[in-house]
Amino acid sequence: MTTTDPRATAAALLPLVGGAANVSSVAHCMTRLRLGLRDRALVRDAEVRALPAVLGVVEDEATGTYQIVLGPGTVARVAPAFETLVDAEGLAARGEAIRAGQRARNATPGKLLLRRIAAVFVPLIPALIGCGIIAGLTGLLVNLGRLPGLTPALTATASGFMALIAVFVGINTAREFGGTPVLGGAVAAVVVFPGVAKVEVFGQQLSPGQGGVLGALAAAALAAYIEKWCRRHVPEALDVLLTPTLTVLVAGLATLYGLMYAAGAVSTAIGTAADRLLAGGGAVAGAVLGGLFLPLVMLGLHQALIPIHATLIEQQGYTVLLPILAMAGAGQVGAAAAVYVRLRQDTALRRTIRSALPAGLLGVGEPLIYGVSLPLGRPFATACVGGAFGGAFVGLFGMLGGTVGATAIGPSGWALFPLLDGGGGLTGTTVAVYAGGLLTGYVTGFAATYLFGLRGITGTGGAGEDARPDTALSPGPPPAPGS
Repeated sequence: MTTTDPRATAAALLPLVGGAANVSSVAHCMTRLRLGLRDRALVRDAEVRALPAVLGVVEDEATGTYQIVLGPGTVARVAPAFETLVDAEGLAARGEAIRAGQRARNATPGKLLLRRIAAVFVPLIPALIGCGIIAGLTGLLVNLGRLPGLTPALTATASGFMALIAVFVGINTAREFGGTPVLGGAVAAVVVFPGVAKVEVFGQQLSPGQGGVLGALAAAALAAYIEKWCRRHVPEALDVLLTPTLTVLVAGLATLYGLMYAAGAVSTAIGTAADRLLAGGGAVAGAVLGGLFLPLVMLGLHQALIPIHATLIEQQGYTVLLPILAMAGAGQVGAAAAVYVRLRQDTALRRTIRSALPAGLLGVGEPLIYGVSLPLGRPFATACVGGAFGGAFVGLFGMLGGTVGATAIGPSGWALFPLLDGGGGLTGTTVAVYAGGLLTGYVTGFAATYLFGLRGITGTGGAGEDARPDTALSPGPPPAPGS
């Protein structure tokens, strides 16, 4: 470290005075950096005095400040750098506190169940993405009339996984709910077995695949429960024979004579509701979905949408909900860009935005949410406004016939382009509508944040356009999710 580098001096001083959490105020005079400390015992005096830039240390009992003598000129450069570090760490700490609070609030039985259901589908996302991109490429080739000899092979490659997705859901469900994975897969395989067409339930013939992933999920969860019951009650000498037999038999019959029928009705209702939502709701439905998705993420309720997406993809080949929900990420990107432009003097926050923005453009919004918008408070709300306008744009065109769907779960932002499908594969109209929605979300999120989201906020340590109160080193608490 050299004495001429104010940032290095500030970075060296901060941990020696107990870190950002121990600093309650920062000021300076002609020669001294004056710090208000919450706990004087956390200061490592000897190490502070040993720093090359430090000329001495003074205790001012009258004002209760800890004063580090740096000398004229030096202190004027070190003090702003030190304050930037203090507030940047404070902002990061607030983001981590928000995450910790959300984890605690999400530990309810209902939300834990949603997390377990999400854990069933998340491992399937790579296959969904790969097969989805191949399906999109196949649709594009068919539309263009190219490579007719290859497209049947591509169709088989893309469709094989989806034809057996119920089995994979069963394997993951059994693993997640404490059963033997292969038994979960065996029971879930009943759902897609062609022979179920010979089974009659409530006067109707079952059809292969009826109930889809929801039926497989329910069947494998039941199998895991039956297996665990058998492990407790079946004699050890007979366990290897009776437990798997009873598990597959009881769960399999329950699947055929109840779960497939019930799950099929639910799956059909989901598909019908999604179609009617966009056909009748249009821009309003899109605005509600796009605007509320970030609060849903904060509440942990977005995980309930994963099996709905999977059901729509299985039924229709794509989910019409994901492109609309992806607009929330566009609003978040626009809001972050506005923060970057407005708070020009806040180098620490701008550095955070620069590092997180590429991920945000590709649909990974957590770094921007927890590192920027939520700790600052109001920009989180204006990001939701951007998501609402982007969702309204996509929803409006959906009502007018420009359906935009996604053939896989997971990616959003720019990463969703290769997975778009509007019923006729990847078309120019589908791409244009989705791109228009993203642009609308970016622009609206930026404008709302620039004009309304940063009043009274000067960032984490810079001298912005508005005066920051001297009594606070960090912004106030963020609004409650959804407010």
